[in-house]
Amino acid sequence: MAFAAFGSNNSSKPSKPTKTGKVVIALLAPGLAYLGAFFLTPLIALIMVSLQIPDPAGGYAEYVPALEIGNYGYVIAEYLPHILRSFGYALAATVLALLISYPLAYFIGVKARPWPMLQKLMLTLVIAPFFISFLLRTLAWKQLFSNESWIVTTLQDSGLLDQTQYVVGTPFMVIFGLTYNFIPFMTLPLYTSLERLDIRYLEAGSDLYASPAKVFRKVTLPLSMPGIISGTLLTFIPIAGDYVNASGEFLGSSSTAMIGNVIESNYLQINDYPSASALSVLLMGVILVLVSVYVRKSGTEDLL
Repeated sequence: MAFAAFGSNNSSKPSKPTKTGKVVIALLAPGLAYLGAFFLTPLIALIMVSLQIPDPAGGYAEYVPALEIGNYGYVIAEYLPHILRSFGYALAATVLALLISYPLAYFIGVKARPWPMLQKLMLTLVIAPFFISFLLRTLAWKQLFSNESWIVTTLQDSGLLDQTQYVVGTPFMVIFGLTYNFIPFMTLPLYTSLERLDIRYLEAGSDLYASPAKVFRKVTLPLSMPGIISGTLLTFIPIAGDYVNASGEFLGSSSTAMIGNVIESNYLQINDYPSASALSVLLMGVILVLVSVYVRKSGTEDLL
């Protein structure tokens, strides 16, 4: 009885923060302050701007604070084709990047292990595009596939393209540019995952008379799933908001404009700040929902 009473009295006392807890809080404080100042505050400001309405008095301010939820309905109805096109392009480019990057990452991380110098060389080639500006790389592809380039004229002369058909400004060119520019973001996470793959698992599968395709499907693919999830997220998310490749000044045209191009136009040219902000909030919300469902369905919730 006395022991129980003694235990209950101790448990009712509030625990004081330990020295370790204070150190942890002190270490987290700068990061939390940074996130609050440069992420949470701009996000709140963006949401507030998305709810604004034109100034009824026609004063100096173009827009005044309000709670106009209808701005979201307007941008969905007005720019639904651009929204669907953005996610369609992002999905196509992500799948293509995965199909290209997986064999490359598998060769570097698994097959090239006996030759460390070859591994380093190929990794250097994968990250080499990062040493050149994103805009310069995109402009280079525009020049290579311009209407007067030898590639297009050869395709036209061979009959693969009509004399009136061109490549720049088409959905194919936009998806090509997106895939090319984001392949390193897919390859590096895949390589990191495959490089840790234990070769003995593959050898065990072969010893059990499993075909190479079955070994890949039952062993290699499941063990590399964290790299696949990380790579697809690092690729899909920035592609969905990209506005460079689909721009008419680079690889796209007005018929290939993505949601990023609409946001840029509304904000910098039309000065329709509520619509641009509403589209930005919608883009973040849709991506957050899609990513959450994708990660949970793939069984890798720990990546969230």
